[in-house]
Amino acid sequence: MRRAGLMKQTVRIAGGIHELFGTLDENLKLFESSLHVRTHLHDHDLEIEGDPAQVERAARILGDYNQRIRDGKIPNSHEVKSLLRIATDEPAPSPGGAFSPAHTKTFGKKSVAPKSTNQRRYIEAIEKNDMVFGIGPAGTGKTYLAVAMAVAALVNKQVNRIILARPAVEAGERLGFLPGTLQEKVDPYLRPLYDALYDLLDQEKVDRFLERNIIEIAPIAFMRGRTLNDSFIILDEAQNTTSEQMKMFVTRLGFNAKAVITGDITQIDLPNARRSGLIEATEVLKGVNGISFNFFDESDVVRHVLVQRIIRAYDDHKQRLEQQLSLLPPAAQPEPLDAGTTPPAPLLEQ
Repeated sequence: MRRAGLMKQTVRIAGGIHELFGTLDENLKLFESSLHVRTHLHDHDLEIEGDPAQVERAARILGDYNQRIRDGKIPNSHEVKSLLRIATDEPAPSPGGAFSPAHTKTFGKKSVAPKSTNQRRYIEAIEKNDMVFGIGPAGTGKTYLAVAMAVAALVNKQVNRIILARPAVEAGERLGFLPGTLQEKVDPYLRPLYDALYDLLDQEKVDRFLERNIIEIAPIAFMRGRTLNDSFIILDEAQNTTSEQMKMFVTRLGFNAKAVITGDITQIDLPNARRSGLIEATEVLKGVNGISFNFFDESDVVRHVLVQRIIRAYDDHKQRLEQQLSLLPPAAQPEPLDAGTTPPAPLLEQ
């Protein structure tokens, strides 16, 4: 007997049922829990039961999926999971539906689909704005997607070169004691940018672009005094820039140029608890026309699911510490530090 206020609707699945359901039905479970509906499969007919508005929404999402199947572009189960997360997270349907191929973009040799609503908004912000900030924890795709958008702009001849910069901050190791030339010293700090490039483009093409300076990877100090025209510029690990470095970088933007600044304000390695240029930029540049700020959280992490739990555990631990400190008398409370900084270590006995 049907419960009062509930309705049922049946949608015939055009194909790709295994991809739709996912491994151990994980995609279907996500679909049901996000929309608060129940489903039952009869052959190729999926029956949906729940609140009328949610049933209609679920049927619309499945209709978008069917259209993609009919277009001959069956997504794999991982893509389906990502697109379902976006579709169920959005309060209103996006143009063309979440499963529209327009939401999957080709970057070099790879096709990349945003894996969360925040990732989709981030990509759209980069397309629409000349300067974009991507701020959030590790594994949310903020650097990878920025490099992917830069590669797409270069391949499509929208820019003439890509410039990737990082602050070479010593996080426990001293650059001066590393062997090799200056380039060999800083290369390990820039390795994540190389990895993203080689994942998106053929190795020979990347090497050729690097040799011709069509793609340039360098510490942020190399940006001083330059005006960058016809370029796609990315500043990674921006939480480790000083106030002066950040101001210097954001004023390098030239004609027909786009800049993306990425960072994680919970992992600041600046010495002596110096104020992060990224934190200051979020305050100073907020509201400036043409600049977009995009924030990620643990729900956007696209690495192993355990990484989401680790980030959440650290956030919970930080909140518990703040609650404990708030109970201390004012005289016993330590001096406040910028977000992401750590207290200086005690001096070791000689």
